[in-house]
Amino acid sequence: MTILEQITAYKRSEINELKEKIPIEVLKNQALFNRKTFSLKKAIKEKTGIIAEFKRKSPSKGIINDIAKVKDVVLGYEKCGVSGISILTDSYFFGGSNEDLFQARANVNTPILRKDFTISTYQIYEAKAIGADAILLIASILTKQEIIDFTDLAHQLDLEVLLEIHNEKELEKYYQKVDLIGINNRNLKTFKVDFEHAVNLSKKLPKESIKIAESGIKTAKDIQLLKSKGFNGFLIGESFMKTKNPALACSKFTKKL
Repeated sequence: MTILEQITAYKRSEINELKEKIPIEVLKNQALFNRKTFSLKKAIKEKTGIIAEFKRKSPSKGIINDIAKVKDVVLGYEKCGVSGISILTDSYFFGGSNEDLFQARANVNTPILRKDFTISTYQIYEAKAIGADAILLIASILTKQEIIDFTDLAHQLDLEVLLEIHNEKELEKYYQKVDLIGINNRNLKTFKVDFEHAVNLSKKLPKESIKIAESGIKTAKDIQLLKSKGFNGFLIGESFMKTKNPALACSKFTKKL
């Protein structure tokens, strides 16, 4: 069983429990559910294009940063002029929580991407209720029909969608209504970063699509290269989070752009 299969199996049991504790009707009555969201797509076009991530740990890297405070980091990211902030909300595998996103929302007006493993409509309502502006859909764990249904529901709730793909086969699941298309530079089998793979894959996407490069971006030169190849946005996680002061790392990075 791959790590993605382990995560989705655990997620299904987790969602079943959550549905019992907090039904969708309760989520709809949360204070943030009816807020007007910020557009990540618009911010990608108008600002640095960087989506800076808050992530404590991962299955492949272990603990990345277990001392950074959400408020300090997201305020620093916003000050750097990032286009968006990605918050890992998976608890078991990534050490995140819905509270992390809730805290971030309370402190910044930058678009927030809820980064989790969305496999149920319940999670889309949940994302809206905790203050997200966009959700992540991972093509490798969803069918084409699920991507269509989840995207349409997200749009009904005023949320944008970032669809993540890893290989050419997953291009078959592309849905023209998604707002952003992410290409993961990391091979999930070897964990090797390969920008050339991402560039070649991006050429097969519609020209009008907003392309986001994900994983392995470490320097301003990486961004300059990817931008020259047609990428509009850049998801950066570990490069900032593995430092003692992620906000400062982000500031130094953006000044080099």
